[in-house]
Amino acid sequence: MAKAKKETVASNKRDVADIGGIPVYCRYDEAVDIEKVTGHPRNPNKHGDEQIALLAKIIKASGWRNPICVSNRSGFVIKGHGRLMAARVLGVAQVPVEYQDYATEAEEYQDMIADNRIAELAERDMSIIKELLEELGAGANDMDLTGYVEAEIERLMLQEHQEEDSKYTNKIVAPVYEPKGECPPLDALMDRTKTKQLIAEIDAAGIPPDVAEFLRFAAERHTVFNFRQIAEYYCHADATLQDLMERSGMVIIDFEKAIEYGFVHLTERLGEIADLEEADNGDA
Repeated sequence: MAKAKKETVASNKRDVADIGGIPVYCRYDEAVDIEKVTGHPRNPNKHGDEQIALLAKIIKASGWRNPICVSNRSGFVIKGHGRLMAARVLGVAQVPVEYQDYATEAEEYQDMIADNRIAELAERDMSIIKELLEELGAGANDMDLTGYVEAEIERLMLQEHQEEDSKYTNKIVAPVYEPKGECPPLDALMDRTKTKQLIAEIDAAGIPPDVAEFLRFAAERHTVFNFRQIAEYYCHADATLQDLMERSGMVIIDFEKAIEYGFVHLTERLGEIADLEEADNGDA
């Protein structure tokens, strides 16, 4: 039986509102008690704990940028299941809801499936993403709010700066570092703002010294490196310092050395596979 159409309370709301301490920047119809919002029983999109925790962090820091879409016909969530799960993690009492009309059950299914499928079809320009992440990394920004966690960002920044000659290639070319300006100061190479804040909290916690020392080491993971500035600094360094920077994984000049130092594993294996393929093609 179809659910009676819900009367909207604040249709197309534009003004920034505050729901449970979290600002709302999107249009929505009503702030609804979270226990009254029901996910669709046939929602095909599964959300892992790590994804929901990251989404919860983004909503808490950036506010609601999209509402939870609920069907006037069935009363179920059609779009925003992940946001609903994140809101439960945050422990909020209410969430912003937008009500939409669907004539049939089929229309609900179509919109629910398309909501995620259309985003999957987008092609990302990784070079632009890397540039944007580098710019954000140069300041005191929480990089998690981009949706990329620290390990993913590090992998992006250490990738080869080259165009692939083909989809599969055994041509491995290390990036060429050339000076583009003056040598940057050391404090421009990294941002330790979050690291220092966390270390100060560790020092003030009154915990055992050995535990505090361990946590101080762990806190260094929050140091954000500006790899563009690091590359520029490398260009101006002498041979001894350049070698130390290579061994520290700050830059990759020689892939043989990178493999030796343990920074590159997959590249070497792909090269071996490509050599075998080339040999096979030569015997054919």
